[in-house]
Amino acid sequence: MNGTFEVDTGDGCPPSGDASGRAAAVRAAMDGLLQIRRLMNGHLTDPASGPADWERRQPVRAVALVLEAAGIQPSALDADGQRSATGYCVRPGEQPGSVRVEWLGPPGSGAAAQQHEALQRCARVLEDLGWPALEYRGARRQRWLEAEPVT
Repeated sequence: MNGTFEVDTGDGCPPSGDASGRAAAVRAAMDGLLQIRRLMNGHLTDPASGPADWERRQPVRAVALVLEAAGIQPSALDADGQRSATGYCVRPGEQPGSVRVEWLGPPGSGAAAQQHEALQRCARVLEDLGWPALEYRGARRQRWLEAEPVT
């Protein structure tokens, strides 16, 4: 992938620059990811056959790229570290190689009410590209996904 491109995990400040430039960079990065899959997995016509080794070594980056490339909005933090935008947030999961996807937003944003539907959309996108995801519900009805690459 391009050394100047950084995926948006939803757990930091939003990327700087214009939206069209970011969209082009995300498309190029996703095209690169799919090309890596074609070459490394030996599936010239089915890049959705499963994550390549690069993705398995960097699951947070890979999952965040897949979600952003699908047009799903990432969450963001402002300069003070407060949540400033509603969207996905990707972090390492509890098991090695897994990721946790949450749907977060600023207080009063309605993010909690959107969690189930938004996470199900994320799960569909991830599963289509070889990252099966299960939804969990914890304390205070907080929902999240745990995703792992297919073997």
